[in-house]
Amino acid sequence: MNKNKKLLWQLPFLTALIIATIFIVKQQRAMPYQHNEGFVFGTIYHITYQSDKDLQQEIEAELKKVDNSLSTFNPQSVISKINNNQPVTPDEMFVEVFRKAEEIAKETDGAFDITVMPLVNLWGFGFKQGVNPSQSKIDSLKQYIGYQKVWLEGKQIRKKQPNIMLDCSAIAKGYGADIVARLLRKNDISNFMIEIGGEIVTSGNSENRLPWKIGVNRPIDDSTATNMEIQTVLNVTDKAMATSGNYRNFYYKGGKKYAHTIDPKSGYPVQHSLLSATVLTKDCATADAYATAFMVMGMEKAKKVLEKHEELMAYFIYTDKKGNLKVWYSPELEKKIVEE
Repeated sequence: MNKNKKLLWQLPFLTALIIATIFIVKQQRAMPYQHNEGFVFGTIYHITYQSDKDLQQEIEAELKKVDNSLSTFNPQSVISKINNNQPVTPDEMFVEVFRKAEEIAKETDGAFDITVMPLVNLWGFGFKQGVNPSQSKIDSLKQYIGYQKVWLEGKQIRKKQPNIMLDCSAIAKGYGADIVARLLRKNDISNFMIEIGGEIVTSGNSENRLPWKIGVNRPIDDSTATNMEIQTVLNVTDKAMATSGNYRNFYYKGGKKYAHTIDPKSGYPVQHSLLSATVLTKDCATADAYATAFMVMGMEKAKKVLEKHEELMAYFIYTDKKGNLKVWYSPELEKKIVEE
């Protein structure tokens, strides 16, 4: 009898709970998805999120902070002042990115290195003119390359030599996507997809109530950048994803195709079969940096790093000995690949 009374007493509470849950679910489904896009860090961004409020102004304000900290194209940014040896106290964003870059440089034995830009620029001009830089020119720049030559001392950045230049372009877009994700979560938004120049953060579900579907581009020769073939599609949610690999910029040697990726240690373009590295992990800055590092390291060395870091998943596109495109991916990615 007592049990029955207890059940009767609980019934109105359970009914109210069910009604409230149905109401919340209906309200959630009725809430629209906002679509924002614009230009930042020299590229285009696309952001989709479920909210009854358009947050584009707030999003762009956050991205402006990242630009003011990390953009080498902004003469007033923190990084530009450091490169020009002007007095500046790094802000929290710069310190966060610098520490992450330092950590990943150590984990990849210097394959990721934010001091490599002078060599990248040198080879970039060389490729355009069809003339390789001289050994003496490469050697003259190598003295300014090396992540160990820059460090944080208290609240100041110290450089071994004043000519050392920092460039965070291989981590800043990913970090920008993370910053937008933080803003959306702060506004209690749980369904979103942020894409900044191909670097992506997803959470929850898309407008179709399904996991976000993200394409991995096929590396093809296309200088016009109009032919974007998809190699595969991944079901990605609550993850960050970044891809490195210059899809439309290869050089040929001995009949083989190589990506224009400069090895910070040798000072020369890498010569291995890896053409594209996609990395999935918790935050996009980390994914961005490791994708770049893997392109420098090549597939075999990258696999060894993946063995040490269970939090990372990777999808590699490479060429076999006959020059055919092949793929390798982390076993954990198997269930995320969308069947055609």
